[in-house]
Amino acid sequence: MRYLSVPCLFALLPFAALAAEPPPHSVPSRAALEAEVARVMEATSAQGLAIAVIDDGRVVHVSAHGKRNAAGDPLQVDTIMYGASLTKAVFAYTVMQLDEEGVIDLDRPIGGYFPEPLTDYPVVPGYGPWPDLADDERWKAITARILLTHSAGFANFAFLEPDGKLRIHFDPGTRYAYSGEGLILLQYVLERGLGLDLGQEMQRRVFDRFGMPRTNMTWREDFAGNLADGWTVDGQVEPHDARSRVRAAGSMDTTIADMANFAAAYINGEGLSAQGAEALTSAQLAISTASQFPSLQAEIPASERRADLASGLGVVVFDGPQGAGFFKGGHNDSTGNTWVCVKARKRCVVILSNDVRAERAFPRLVAFALGDTGVPWAWEYGQQAFLPRD
Repeated sequence: MRYLSVPCLFALLPFAALAAEPPPHSVPSRAALEAEVARVMEATSAQGLAIAVIDDGRVVHVSAHGKRNAAGDPLQVDTIMYGASLTKAVFAYTVMQLDEEGVIDLDRPIGGYFPEPLTDYPVVPGYGPWPDLADDERWKAITARILLTHSAGFANFAFLEPDGKLRIHFDPGTRYAYSGEGLILLQYVLERGLGLDLGQEMQRRVFDRFGMPRTNMTWREDFAGNLADGWTVDGQVEPHDARSRVRAAGSMDTTIADMANFAAAYINGEGLSAQGAEALTSAQLAISTASQFPSLQAEIPASERRADLASGLGVVVFDGPQGAGFFKGGHNDSTGNTWVCVKARKRCVVILSNDVRAERAFPRLVAFALGDTGVPWAWEYGQQAFLPRD
């Protein structure tokens, strides 16, 4: 197995030299953290928010605040919430396990996993329109690593194209452009090319392994009794969607307690070799856009780019005041999630909110829990106005 491909494209990017010791920051007490959550919820009008903190690779705080639905039922640490695009990072962790076992090779072109050309397979509900790529031979250069670094050249999803057809906008592997469609293609490789059941693989390799009993890639009937609906930016309630299809790009239902356990396992590299765990959160491909969305925006001049910002495998990596870090967000009209880690002292914050308005508070909450990390919030959320830090 190879953790970094031979071409220089995926060589580790030169980050600025790290300080010998990250600046100290004490994890706040439970009372202080809960008081800060209350303040930011009031300031943003967010109705529900759950938060977990990991320190030295251990879960040290898990709490839930506010409401889970319009009836006012309380949000709890075991309330089912959308994982949204945090799913992508859990999926990438699963793929790395498969790579370490030799089931898949991150740098083998995906066409090698099918007996017929990928573009000859008919469109199947839940998967992308691969026949759309038949006239573009560049699809043959796509690998699992390219898909996990969002560099296949796809739009976020094919339905966002003016004509609804999937196309490749730049040579695969040459630049970052966020694409859920790319993760769906890798799911297709695993399920159609290798004959795996992704839902079962993630259940066995991640959810069961790391103590996540109320996490699943599709709806379970036992979720109904303690379920979070969501609030949109204009304060409207949006019912939870009981998703019936596994989607690597974002179908995971989870809880803050479960995600805390995953974040601790992830920062500790459980279930992977040290090399595999490091590869997930190492710079694979420089990021060259001013913001994450729209995903197919023009690149900015090299002089204007943040030199430490890069795609890892399923996460985005950066270098901040406390050294190397990584993060992943999750978002839909009524969901705002974030997960931030700094490698020094193995510290992380996970925030799940069933109210998208809470996103304005994420930089403040993460800084309150971890100190100044250097997370590229402006790149992640564009020009959104954030709550000021006290």
